[in-house]
Amino acid sequence: MLASFAVIPAGVEGGVKKLVAEVLKIVDESGLPYTLGAMSTTVEGEQDEVMAVIMKCHRKMLELCPRVLTNIAIDDRKGATGRLRGKVEDVEEVLGKRLGRG
Repeated sequence: MLASFAVIPAGVEGGVKKLVAEVLKIVDESGLPYTLGAMSTTVEGEQDEVMAVIMKCHRKMLELCPRVLTNIAIDDRKGATGRLRGKVEDVEEVLGKRLGRG
């Protein structure tokens, strides 16, 4: 399963980078493959593992601020593994070049 998610703190003043960093520690320490994006993080693994990490992130953010919005998009394909990078490589192959390298 791939799941892209964003944990959005609400009801806080100023920047949120320190809050987001606290949540990303959880993702990084989970041991699951992930990709950090500018507006979301994508995690790959078994359903129970992935959802546990996302909910742990949600709960951590709720400890840090009064309101949290968490958005989740799931791509669940039976038997598929290695899709975190594989989906990107598929498109890059078609275009004949690497993409999205800021």
